[in-house]
Amino acid sequence: MKNTSKYNFTGILIAAAILEVIFWVLFGVVFLVVIDAIPGLRIGKPELWYLFLLGPVMLFFFAVSIKSKNKRMDRFGESQLLNSLVSELSSVNTAMKYILWRLAAGFLVVALVNPQLGSKMAEAKVEGIDIMVALDVSNSMMAEDLAPNRLVRANRAISKMLEELHGDRVGIIVFAGQAFVQLPITSDYAAGKLFLSTIDTDVVPVQGTDIGAAIDLAMKSFTEDSPAQKAIVIITDGENHENDAVVAAQEAAQKGAKVFTIGMGSPDGTPIPQYNGRTRTGFKKDKDGNIVVSKLNESMLREVAKAGNGTYVRASNAEVGLEPLLAELNQIEKTEMGSVAYSEYEDRFQIFLALALFCLVVEFFIGNKKGRIAKKINLFER
Repeated sequence: MKNTSKYNFTGILIAAAILEVIFWVLFGVVFLVVIDAIPGLRIGKPELWYLFLLGPVMLFFFAVSIKSKNKRMDRFGESQLLNSLVSELSSVNTAMKYILWRLAAGFLVVALVNPQLGSKMAEAKVEGIDIMVALDVSNSMMAEDLAPNRLVRANRAISKMLEELHGDRVGIIVFAGQAFVQLPITSDYAAGKLFLSTIDTDVVPVQGTDIGAAIDLAMKSFTEDSPAQKAIVIITDGENHENDAVVAAQEAAQKGAKVFTIGMGSPDGTPIPQYNGRTRTGFKKDKDGNIVVSKLNESMLREVAKAGNGTYVRASNAEVGLEPLLAELNQIEKTEMGSVAYSEYEDRFQIFLALALFCLVVEFFIGNKKGRIAKKINLFER
């Protein structure tokens, strides 16, 4: 006797597999046609295209589910007994329900990648502050108590800071025994990263550490007519060879700027390595032949930050001090720096989300039992 309490596994699987092939062919054709026919079309989140690969996964689990249901039915008894106890199951309805689920999943993925069509010009206000970063490039910054060394760690911290800034203008000063503007103040963060890549201990010809000169040059480098609040970030090991750093910070604070300091290194100190190419040849020595030990001068850096109405942060191998510094900078009142015009695209995901919901609603009203129409269709029924 025909078992109407079980699904036609083979028929359903063939129908689902054919649908999967048709889906991918139609998707490819429609995608190519639409892209060619609508040049203004763009995809908001192309990184989500991979979600389409879940289609074959859905097919696999659907097949496993049907197989499992049939096996459970086989455990109950003979076909005649099952037919008398269980209503007739429709393989056609089951295949239709899967088709609708598959289409809904496809439309949902299209909605997630967010097709965008048509654009309009929009204008946004830009608010921020002016920041001058003064980086110590003296030989002591080559000490390796911070891996791989103090200068490289400081360079990476500045690069990461540029990634976190939004609307602020930034400039870079390098200093040792003298101070030089490496990057005039700008909102072009990409240019900042480019200039960072050229910084090493050779960019300043006079060795030493003159923090006061760096602060004075930073104040001169700010745009005079800019209404923006001003901040100076000094990144150094604090081995200052001059005595005017605190005075320079006080003068900067009197003119409305804030001075922040980040200490690079350890108070215990470490020798300064010397290299020939990539080969270490020894450690730096003084005129008497003694190995020079470079120590972080935290007390002086705290004094400079206090005089400049800023804060001091000590760097470590785990944290250079970027997060607390950014938190402090974000507390400074932002000033409107102007406005930027940009193209704003119209999202079209709503159409595909509505189609996905429609498929799910239709699927909800299709039962698992045979209806009058399904009983007349024998293509997938046992």
